[in-house]
Amino acid sequence: MTKRKIEYWVIPPEADAEFVANMEETLETYEKPYNPRVPVLCMDEQPVQLLKETRVPIEATAKHAKRVDYEYERAGTAAIFMFAEPLAGWREVAVRERKTKIDWAIELARLLEGRYANCDKVILVCDNLNTHTKGAFYEAFEPARARALVRRIEFCYTPKHGSWLNVAENELSSLTRQCVADRRFPDVKTLREETEAWSKDVNDTQRGVDWQMKIDDARTKLKSVYPTIKL
Repeated sequence: MTKRKIEYWVIPPEADAEFVANMEETLETYEKPYNPRVPVLCMDEQPVQLLKETRVPIEATAKHAKRVDYEYERAGTAAIFMFAEPLAGWREVAVRERKTKIDWAIELARLLEGRYANCDKVILVCDNLNTHTKGAFYEAFEPARARALVRRIEFCYTPKHGSWLNVAENELSSLTRQCVADRRFPDVKTLREETEAWSKDVNDTQRGVDWQMKIDDARTKLKSVYPTIKL
């Protein structure tokens, strides 16, 4: 029997009005011209397994690549939060021990009160997870501060099964390939140092994101996700 290669894709649903509505809102958001007073910020996250070496690796030589023992020790997990501002050519990685509502709110508050302190509002593109809510800020901060933060966020949720529409997911994929994959990080501190170095290097050398897909493209190429109008 011939073995066939399987390719894994995020397959969008068929005739799904909610998917279409969120997709078009996201695409319309990406078409907005750059406005430093109301920037578009994308965010995504992923867990990372922390692993300690059980034996000291042998460094690379002219004849051999670096050699690492097969055995390792599990050292818990960490969470990577990726923030990307496509039109500014900027991205930042935050590493925390957990991925809870409070962790998410703390990281966003840090940006809203830091990098975006003088912005009227931030349009936030993110997945519609139960941790990405206005209520998360009220679990992390006292009401007055929570309200001040929430007032300055305009949520733009990507559709369910449509996380590929999030620019931050693409940035996270690049981070994984270039910095995290096939490496062992023994603790949060080391992971944080390495991912911070990655984001600094990419910010210094890479331009902004040129998102090509428009609403008209979606209506032409993704006709199957648009429902039939019932009158």
